[in-house]
Amino acid sequence: MIKPNPYRSSFRVACWACAVGLTSAVFALAFTPVVEAKEPAASKTQAKSLFNGKNLKGWVKRGGDATYAIEGDAIVGTSVPNTQNTFLCTELTYGDFMLEVDFKVDDGLNSGIQIRSNVFDEVRTIEVTNQEGKKHKKKIPANRVHGYQVEIDTSERSWSAGIYDEARRGWLNQLDGPKNKAAREAFKHNEWNHYKIVCQGGSIKTWINGVPAADLKDNLTARGFIALQVHNIPNKELAGKKIRWKNIMLTDLSKGDGSE
Repeated sequence: MIKPNPYRSSFRVACWACAVGLTSAVFALAFTPVVEAKEPAASKTQAKSLFNGKNLKGWVKRGGDATYAIEGDAIVGTSVPNTQNTFLCTELTYGDFMLEVDFKVDDGLNSGIQIRSNVFDEVRTIEVTNQEGKKHKKKIPANRVHGYQVEIDTSERSWSAGIYDEARRGWLNQLDGPKNKAAREAFKHNEWNHYKIVCQGGSIKTWINGVPAADLKDNLTARGFIALQVHNIPNKELAGKKIRWKNIMLTDLSKGDGSE
């Protein structure tokens, strides 16, 4: 008599068990309800407009006598003679952020966007380090807006999106030389231009119409307000020149609430 092979029987049982298990698994997967991915909750890092489109609530004018008004969806600054630089400043201050803004400036007018800027109620002396690494004392007059400025430059030099230190150290990241040729050529005269400005820690970077421009490493000021500048004018012929800003959008990149 031929004896049954116990190993073959065990193999058949094992195969049958695997088949049953696999079938059950497939069945379970087939009838498992699909859970739709939920849209993420609104984040505090989403961009918010700094201009409500109706009035200048949340802004305060400092410095000179240039005027600011609302025309359509834009804030319009107009130059006047015999006055100092004028700034329309946010009431809130910001540290780490991304700022995007569209602007259109009349030829001949100098302007800029202040970031991480401040003003003191009384005269104050601060210590600053220049581009050569040398430290020195700098006196800041009372009520003088000072801080980083992203330049708007209609001159032949065309350093728009370069970084100037208003009322403190002067130019920190000018856009001269061959490496900045693309940034200089990106500015469009008498048309709308777009800036992206990113501040994170000691890094400040700018783009003009999508072209990389300034890339500054500096730790003097970590927080301050944002301001729209109308520069003083050297002669009366430039009176009435306008600078327009719109779509002023800020994204908080800090770990806190992003404003004070």
